[in-house]
Amino acid sequence: MTNARTDWRENSACGSSDADDLFADSPRQKRAKTICMRCPVRTECLAEALDERIEFGVWGGMTERERRVLLRSKPDVASWLYVLEAARDGVVSRAG
Repeated sequence: MTNARTDWRENSACGSSDADDLFADSPRQKRAKTICMRCPVRTECLAEALDERIEFGVWGGMTERERRVLLRSKPDVASWLYVLEAARDGVVSRAG
């Protein structure tokens, strides 16, 4: 049995791309983000980068700088996959 956490990688749009584009420096990040926009597992990819605090590259359509801003704005998130799926599906949390 494979790890469900990594199964998403098999369906990623970037799987056939050059690794230099995926972990790109600033000039190539725009191209990497374009690849992410058409990816069927973008949410899972971004969640892994956020949960694992991956510091470099474009993951799930976000640069390292964009991820740092998001992580600082919500430091108490235990599972980014849950948060991102809820946002994608339009679920609104009602805090009392």
